[in-house]
Amino acid sequence: MVSYLCHPCIIKAMSLPKELRSLYYKQQYRLVGEHSAVKTCHWLNRSLNTQGKETCYKNKFYGIPSHRCMQMTPSLGHCTQSCLFCWRATPETLGVGWEQTQSIRKPMEPNKIIEGCIEKQRELLYGFGGNPKVSREMLEEALNPVHAAISLEGEPALYPLLGELVEAYLDNGFKSVFIVTNGTRPEILENLCCEPSQLYVSLSAPDEDTYKKTCRPMLNGLWDKVLETIELLDSFSCPTVLRHTLVPKLNMHSPEKYGELAELGNATYMEPKAAMSVGAARDRFGYDEMAWFEDIKTFAVDIAESCSYKVLEEHKPSNIILLSQLEKPIQLY
Repeated sequence: MVSYLCHPCIIKAMSLPKELRSLYYKQQYRLVGEHSAVKTCHWLNRSLNTQGKETCYKNKFYGIPSHRCMQMTPSLGHCTQSCLFCWRATPETLGVGWEQTQSIRKPMEPNKIIEGCIEKQRELLYGFGGNPKVSREMLEEALNPVHAAISLEGEPALYPLLGELVEAYLDNGFKSVFIVTNGTRPEILENLCCEPSQLYVSLSAPDEDTYKKTCRPMLNGLWDKVLETIELLDSFSCPTVLRHTLVPKLNMHSPEKYGELAELGNATYMEPKAAMSVGAARDRFGYDEMAWFEDIKTFAVDIAESCSYKVLEEHKPSNIILLSQLEKPIQLY
């Protein structure tokens, strides 16, 4: 495998190249400023088209209304890893380079990001107004999101005002805010001025060797940073989640080690989930290499049998299982 860090065609630029911006626009991302973006998710669209009959796992597990969710990123194109299963475009796929691993130098003010993301999400949703199957009430609610998922693409901890962004969402009337991080910036998470409603850490390896093969860190020493983040989890007052994005024959092994890491951080939940061969990930692993729901369920049971966590819920359409030491998940909405 050729590393894009030394790819002969790559000359690093400080801003996102036009090729990347154009690709994201074609993929229905809408950019806000120089480093943020929003995109309506599959489950928001499905919820509107089915009048709420089909919703995502966050609705089933935590009560989050899918049609009122806004998935966004304040760190488009910026990450410390290049995971094999990630759908984002990389310098490898585009043949152009940009600075990915450093904190954003000129961060947009949180309120401007929020205003821009709401505006762009509304533009993406206006087309539903012509669909007679869509509830007018649900569409009106969708135009006024109340849940923010700071995920979508990139590593949010590379946005220097991450805590302030969470605080701004809550000050703007949002009822819940999720942060999804890869855990490589524990110093940022430890010093957030405002905690999210729920903190996700993507833990897609049970050990350092698997981590290097699966997550392909772009800086040295990041596995130790991930472990440091896991140890921080118990200090948070909000619920915490270890998300395991799994690929058979790659990182879907050693269930007892995943259990040990969850117990190390006293994480509120574990979420084993099948990696999906979509977007740029299709260039790295195929549909036939994905885990089926029953594979994920069996692996989740293996984890539960090795530790103090037990299976609470499942969401087959998302290929995901919920484990916890709790008797039932905390409802956030």
